[in-house]
Amino acid sequence: MLKFNFEEQLKNTINNFAKSKGIEEQISFVVEIPPKNINADLALNAAMIIAKKVRTNPRIIATELIEIISKEFSGTIKFAEIAGAGFINLHFTDEFLQQELNKILSKKQDYAKQENVNKDKIMVEFVSANPTGPLHIGHGRGAAIGDSLSRILKHLGYNVVKEYYLNDVGNQMNVLGESTKTRYRQLKGEDIPFLEDGYKGEYIKDIAQDLINEGKKFEEIDFKKESHTRILETIKKDLEQFRVNFDSWFSESKIASDKDENGKTQVDNVCQYLKEKGDAFEQDGALWLKSTLYGDDKDRVLRRTDGRYTYLASDVAYHKNKYEREFAQVINLWGADHHGYVARIMAAIQMLGQKKEALKVILYQLVSLVRNGQPVAMSTRSGEFITLKDVLDEVGTDACRFFFLLRAPDSQLEFDLELAKKQTSENPVFYVQYVNARCQSILKDYKEDSSTANLSLLSTKEEKDLIKKLISFEDTLLICDKTKSPHHLTTYLIETADIYHRFYEKCRVLGEDKELEKARIQLLKAVSIIITVGLDLLGVSAPNKM
Repeated sequence: MLKFNFEEQLKNTINNFAKSKGIEEQISFVVEIPPKNINADLALNAAMIIAKKVRTNPRIIATELIEIISKEFSGTIKFAEIAGAGFINLHFTDEFLQQELNKILSKKQDYAKQENVNKDKIMVEFVSANPTGPLHIGHGRGAAIGDSLSRILKHLGYNVVKEYYLNDVGNQMNVLGESTKTRYRQLKGEDIPFLEDGYKGEYIKDIAQDLINEGKKFEEIDFKKESHTRILETIKKDLEQFRVNFDSWFSESKIASDKDENGKTQVDNVCQYLKEKGDAFEQDGALWLKSTLYGDDKDRVLRRTDGRYTYLASDVAYHKNKYEREFAQVINLWGADHHGYVARIMAAIQMLGQKKEALKVILYQLVSLVRNGQPVAMSTRSGEFITLKDVLDEVGTDACRFFFLLRAPDSQLEFDLELAKKQTSENPVFYVQYVNARCQSILKDYKEDSSTANLSLLSTKEEKDLIKKLISFEDTLLICDKTKSPHHLTTYLIETADIYHRFYEKCRVLGEDKELEKARIQLLKAVSIIITVGLDLLGVSAPNKM
């Protein structure tokens, strides 16, 4: 662990030094991994911040700080130097690098794993696609982000629950049932028009045909229930193929239809609560949420003039239910088209007595498909569209997940179908997986015991660069946690593969001096561990042979 751990360790040193200069408040400094053109392991800006407060030359402060840091961290820092206007560049000792490399080798799959760091429960709610049709690739991106983020948070010791919210009530479900009913009748030979606003996808016809093939009689069929059940089964199968499993499937009907002893639903109760609290008001026969009190651009309708509740009312009740289940933080993954919805739900949770920090909304952008440099049409007038299963069947789960995670959620993603299928280094997932396969191939041929290796023999620039990258794995996971985005891990693995390939080109492993051979074998074991764990956190396999 590099940046975050060292930043924490330096706090006392920096703040004690600041106090000696008459500064009582805590110094908010930053430790950074410098760019590639800077020959240093870490850099910090503390001297510049302190110098500004005491109005002196930063390089003078840096000189004093270097002397203190060099003494206090002699086992970690080989030397420190001033750079530019007053940055302090730090260089690790070889002993520190060897010690961290040994940690990877001893902890193996548990490297960077933290136990019970935070016992508070976190809910990550994602996908939550309406059960009115198959999952499309937009849902796939949300699934990859949500599942990988959950895996990373669990590895870092958080108590994570993954939940899928089923919007299984309302007019959309009635339209779904009527769509299947109409297709059933048409397949039975009736000359009737299809619903103007019905679901036109081929999957509706497939459901109707299955009902006919099963010999189900028209008057005995609950078309809404049959359609919902079968589509949900398809969604679950697709997610299983995508290596996404949920801890909880929460039905909207639980809050919108199920009634308590007073004949009230959870939606009824939360709206009444908000009204009594003064956060909702009646006007023109409708019930409105005073969301402008918390930064929304206008107040929002909770209950229409005809008495029907809006989606917002159900969502407020659902979030109240989440916090009643004692989730300290709720993370919602929504498509970017929901950006206008964030302010109103943020307002609602504060009305429910929660702090803004209790809800984190991650908006992810659209995915566009390309083949041979040309865009792929995503949907047709007939209601057909590119499904997640279409892409999974074509490129495989590994490539699909890795490609979905190549960019930050708020960046648009271009998915190159032909590139995703290539078995060459051009394909980023193949490029990373091949590192593990190559390591395992060498390790398979090595028959000696390398556990007593002298790691100090790993002294070339390529070896040290690789070790430094490996031990920054935990830092990468912490950045993923801080930003709530797993794409940092995908980038890290590609960069690790780059550094490994440079090492492999310059440093022969088998056939070298026996002691150096042992040390390099241990380094390969560490590489394989990090690549395997990293890919697993992304939901991607790490084959030993390719």
